[in-house]
Amino acid sequence: MANNNLWNLLKDLQSPKYKWVDLTHEFGSDTPRWPGFDPLDNKILFDFDNAPMKVNEFRFPGQYGTHVDVPGHFVAGGRLVDEIDVSEFAYPLCVIDATKQVSENVDYALTVQDILDWEAEHGQIPEGAFVAMRSDWSKRWSSQEESLNIGEDEISHYPGWHLDALEFLFKERNIGAIGHEPFDTDPPALKSQVPFKGEHYVLAQDKFQIEVLNNLDAVPETGAIVFATFPKVKNATGFPARVFAIYEV
Repeated sequence: MANNNLWNLLKDLQSPKYKWVDLTHEFGSDTPRWPGFDPLDNKILFDFDNAPMKVNEFRFPGQYGTHVDVPGHFVAGGRLVDEIDVSEFAYPLCVIDATKQVSENVDYALTVQDILDWEAEHGQIPEGAFVAMRSDWSKRWSSQEESLNIGEDEISHYPGWHLDALEFLFKERNIGAIGHEPFDTDPPALKSQVPFKGEHYVLAQDKFQIEVLNNLDAVPETGAIVFATFPKVKNATGFPARVFAIYEV
């Protein structure tokens, strides 16, 4: 019989010693979305009253719900969804909790100092890590209005990353990917990063990011593994993703 070490490892991971956490929002026609997008359309092509099966046809933008942004989303000639290798689906997960800062300032941009403070407690972020910014913005998910949080100035107000922090993570820590809960990498109210300078920087590193994450409050800040998976859609710049984490209880 072939070596079954991986099978034994899987059996171990599925035991009560480990917790599996879904970091993905469900999505449909009534769930929050970026303001430039129409809601998802779900058409039933076949149903049980006239066929032996049920088949749905979906129409939605690639950047919908919990989704991946690949380099080609912002970089001409950048890799597209079907060019991401499956070896890039798994990472050590580091979660930086910025909920206190965001509770005091919804426009908060995570800083290099936040990263250094996290490292002082948990150790240096490992090379190739997936670094997620926890803001608890995902708790607004059922409401389009609360997720967008448009102010009297007619722009959205939600948190994100400071460009300096992103540069530090990719240049000094050589991380593999980032993720966050709001719709964008850049806080819309941070004028120095308009339009989308942080997101462009991330994707220009030939890395992908996951937006609109869920349940970051249910995983530890360090020690988990995250799996960011998505279909192999040809010539796509992004697509809804299924993201989950595993950690030892």
